[in-house]
Amino acid sequence: MKSALAIRHVPFEDLGILGDVLEGRGFSISYVEAPGADFSAIDALSPDILVILGGPIGVYEEEAYPFLSHEIALIEKRLANKLPTLGICLGCQLMARALGAPVYPSGTKEIGWAPLSFSDAATNSCLAPLAERQSPVLHWHGDTFDLPEGAVHLAGTDACPNQAFSMGDFALALQFHLEATEQGLESWFVGHACEIAATPSISTEKLRADTHQWSGHLEPTAKKVFDMWIDGTGL
Repeated sequence: MKSALAIRHVPFEDLGILGDVLEGRGFSISYVEAPGADFSAIDALSPDILVILGGPIGVYEEEAYPFLSHEIALIEKRLANKLPTLGICLGCQLMARALGAPVYPSGTKEIGWAPLSFSDAATNSCLAPLAERQSPVLHWHGDTFDLPEGAVHLAGTDACPNQAFSMGDFALALQFHLEATEQGLESWFVGHACEIAATPSISTEKLRADTHQWSGHLEPTAKKVFDMWIDGTGL
């Protein structure tokens, strides 16, 4: 049986829609809880797919969260061996850092549903269904990153020009959240209550209303994106 390992940073930011796709394709799924993990005991090369999920901390906060250095080393080893790896939000930023690019505060919070702009390369990638649809996606970040050397730029916004990139056919990094479900986001609204309250112009009520408007329509497209990426890895 094919295997997928997900590195999770907070309990409520899970695989969501991607988990359904992986299960439907016959993958066994396991989670590593990053804050308490012994990364030296994890074989970076054994899972067929590695997924690095989101979280409310910064890649550059190694002093406050020492596990980050060990996690980055694991991702670096995985990518050096060109094995299928997918990063979402914090996971995207960790991949950028593992590939040698700086990650830093963007100066603004992007939280909520908003559209992306796509590069020409995106139309020939697994993001093509998303680029064709042009519907808003969920953003939830305050950091950004430089594009790693050798990476292909796929998507961005005005506030964060680098929102998605790929490396070969084995690595995909998405700073936005295609995996989140309407039901699952109810836990985010509780878990991120302090951040929501501290960010002007957003509210739980607005996030919930926009989620109800967009998430159900986006879900089939998200599944296509994930399926196309997995197909492209040869799995």
